[in-house]
Amino acid sequence: MEDISGAWECTDQMEWSRRVAKGTLPPLIISVAITGGMQGKEINPNHPEPPEEQAEQTYECYKLGASIVHIHARLPDSYAWPTNSPDDFRKVNGLIREKCPEIVINNTTGSGGGKEHLEECLAPLQANPEMCSLDMGPVVAKTVLKRREPPLSGRPEDFAIDYVIPTTFGETEMFAKAMLEKGIKPELELFHPGHLGLVYNLIEKGLVKPPYSIQFCMGFPSGSQATPKNLIHFMEIAPMPSVFHVLGTGHHQTAMVTMGILLGIHVRTGMEDNVLIERGKLCSGNAQLVEKVVRISRELGREIATPKQARQMMGLSEKPSQY
Repeated sequence: MEDISGAWECTDQMEWSRRVAKGTLPPLIISVAITGGMQGKEINPNHPEPPEEQAEQTYECYKLGASIVHIHARLPDSYAWPTNSPDDFRKVNGLIREKCPEIVINNTTGSGGGKEHLEECLAPLQANPEMCSLDMGPVVAKTVLKRREPPLSGRPEDFAIDYVIPTTFGETEMFAKAMLEKGIKPELELFHPGHLGLVYNLIEKGLVKPPYSIQFCMGFPSGSQATPKNLIHFMEIAPMPSVFHVLGTGHHQTAMVTMGILLGIHVRTGMEDNVLIERGKLCSGNAQLVEKVVRISRELGREIATPKQARQMMGLSEKPSQY
């Protein structure tokens, strides 16, 4: 196995060809976004909401090969809604760490309800994560959160969402600076190529450190279409040295995961992005989605990264966070 201490030139066609021939593409880092901040059990009853369910499903994914878990905490008295409370995040993080001693803990900085109160979105940083997501530009959202029948709590009627989640240069600088001061690795979330302008701004100002962790979020209504051409273009114009990850929403999840595996980058799966295991069939939980990624990756000749390897590749501390 070749050195995996940093990012590799995955857009170099000759290097890619050489590594494929030798079987030396880097081990695949699998991130699992277990719950998200919007949909829940009203869409799929297997969706984890309470901290204990999130921890248990993360453990099942960890055993299968997930190296990173992306976390959204839910309100303790109404799991239909997200929370930014550091105490709520700390509880989820702590339960996950007890079950998964080496997994990389990645908290959201998006509440699932916009960024009207930036201080609230920064609050999860206080829960001692190792990584945090950082949206690199505005996203337009339109959906309907279905009412939740008893015993599910918190939404007695349909809740329509139709808004812009704002993000400015100044806000991304503020978030990146706060993460830098706390030693938290930002996961830079890009929804279309125009967001790269904000990434380069952070690099120029020294607010993010290489290797950059960049996630291509494919298939959102206001973002790049989830196509092979768009993903490759994204990779070609993104800054280096970077560790690239890709996710696909809904029916695009399997296609984008497979593309990521083939291209030698890394992938995200999980019920935040998709609640189906195949067309028309609900997944039994996050583990089933991770198991599918592992199976595809091994069929395509890529080994699965351990948390230790993932930490090495992304420039994270070898010592896991404690709670």
